[in-house]
Amino acid sequence: MPWDSLLKEYVNDQGRVDYLRWQQESVRELDQWLAAMRPTEWSSFERDEAIACLINLYNALTIQQVLQKYPIASIRPQFLGMPNWLAFLQFFNRKIYTLNGQVVSLNGIEHKILRRKFQDPRIHFALVCASIGCPLLRPEAYLADRLMVQLEADAYRFINNPDKVRYESASQTLYCSKIFKWYKTDFLTVADAIAAYVNHYRTDVELPKTVTVTYLPYNWSLNQRTSS
Repeated sequence: MPWDSLLKEYVNDQGRVDYLRWQQESVRELDQWLAAMRPTEWSSFERDEAIACLINLYNALTIQQVLQKYPIASIRPQFLGMPNWLAFLQFFNRKIYTLNGQVVSLNGIEHKILRRKFQDPRIHFALVCASIGCPLLRPEAYLADRLMVQLEADAYRFINNPDKVRYESASQTLYCSKIFKWYKTDFLTVADAIAAYVNHYRTDVELPKTVTVTYLPYNWSLNQRTSS
């Protein structure tokens, strides 16, 4: 799969993307793969095939949008020192791809299809919006026959990354990525509380029954790396 090869070439194990080299060498390859992919019959796919297809599509379209504008420091542009929220929202809301005969946006893929139809909160550890605050971009594509293993590994990696989730025993405070705040309802479909969901994946000591959950600032800086 071209998408898999591109990820292996331009993404490192820390989820950082070599946008400069990708832009110089393989923009056309990504564009051609997206044009040829056209998963118009995704709704007839088996569940795992559909989820893998849509996650790959979301992440590839995100990369494509960044490459079209690169060099940029963030997908959240600044205007006179303040966020230009219209441009920021357009990154997610602009309709950029034809899927099942309808032109969709990144938000359409995430909220109207993946979240609504499949209801697996682990997708939030796989969808990457090109920011450091996001989950780490895998240097490989999602595959139907490995999807459950990949999503489970994504959840473990995210929750055991102290930049995303950490617990301070002195104050009994669980500091979490804002992803847990934005999509709280999704996580509560499979757990009684955010702390309970986090506890399931922690490789450290188990959390006490009562903790205070505080949400960390989100880092919108571009998840880029420099060429070696």
